[in-house]
Amino acid sequence: MERLTGEALNKRLREFLAEDVGAGDVTSQTTVPADARALGEIVARSACVVSGLDIARRVFELLDSELVWTSEALAGAPVPAGARLAQLAGRARAMLTAERVALNLLQRMCGVAAATRRYVEAVAGTPCRILDTRKTAPGLRPFDRQAIEDGGGTNHRYDLSAMVLVKDNHRRLAGGIPSAVAAARAGSPAGMLIEVEVESEEELREAAAARADWILIDNQTPETVARWCRIARQSAPGQKIEASGGVTLERVRAYAETGVDAVSIGALTHSVTAADISLEITPA
Repeated sequence: MERLTGEALNKRLREFLAEDVGAGDVTSQTTVPADARALGEIVARSACVVSGLDIARRVFELLDSELVWTSEALAGAPVPAGARLAQLAGRARAMLTAERVALNLLQRMCGVAAATRRYVEAVAGTPCRILDTRKTAPGLRPFDRQAIEDGGGTNHRYDLSAMVLVKDNHRRLAGGIPSAVAAARAGSPAGMLIEVEVESEEELREAAAARADWILIDNQTPETVARWCRIARQSAPGQKIEASGGVTLERVRAYAETGVDAVSIGALTHSVTAADISLEITPA
């Protein structure tokens, strides 16, 4: 599964709305006339990279099919604090009821996109790509991945069926890297990529000798990563290599300059700082 669209997207958003609305929005239902209409402006209160306006719009539309929406920023665009992202007009009660779910998703997606952009800019001029991970809150992965792309990053595997990634627990249970790679190659669909996580030079050499498509160097210094890249490519020219494990914004360029093809950053999604975005509503 990749980006949610159509009824699959509607179903996920309805689940989010059901969680938030419960038995009904008693505040809006008791204080706002049923026929009241409103105008709204979505405003970025902090600088961010735009992502998720299409998702926010759909949340509002699920509660008001006649909503009038005008986007004023493009996905992937950096915007300053104070920028207006969209205008909307429609039924006041529906706008108020949808507000929190729409903003929660929009704030998170803009925050993920902004964080991703900072990492992408930090490695500019190198061939290294910034990858996401599966360290996402359940239910939010499609939205996080869309935000990663809007920030200029690259999506890694969507789920466990997308590729083979032999990690420490797998290799111990399989009896070592050579047997794990051999079993994966024999049992997985033809053409599926096989990646092996390594934490020692011995494991690196075993993964390269086993002809893993990708080697994931985990929790090593940039100096070690650079040396291991040379070792792996001496054994297997053209070997694809990824680095991961506590890579900070301050150090990501050092990793990119080691010669790796990609750096994966779990913090982009598991520790995201949401953008500050508000919805200002006035009577129509």
